[in-house]
Amino acid sequence: MFLFPEFRVSSLQIIEALSVGAIFSIFLIKTSKFEIRDSDIYLKRSKAFVFILLGLLVIRIVMKLVLSTTIDIGELTGMFWLLAFGMIVPWRIAMYVKYKKLESAGFPPTIKTSV
Repeated sequence: MFLFPEFRVSSLQIIEALSVGAIFSIFLIKTSKFEIRDSDIYLKRSKAFVFILLGLLVIRIVMKLVLSTTIDIGELTGMFWLLAFGMIVPWRIAMYVKYKKLESAGFPPTIKTSV
């Protein structure tokens, strides 16, 4: 996508988009928790997760409407792609770290039977 001149963004725009994405990822990280069921580790469903995703979507739409008056649509598309990337990658890394911490703490637990 960034090979085409319409979608190229400046260094400052890249930093801005990734920074906003990282800030948005905080909401996802804070609401994502793991639980242990049947000796396995699962991501626990959060009731707030859907509302946070919808809220972030509304914020992105409003930002797009406001910014489209000053930034070319191709550049804006590239920036919002970077924003999404900057939101998903930190969230996935944080989930991996949380999972590994839980796993290294002795989970899933071994089942001991008494004879």
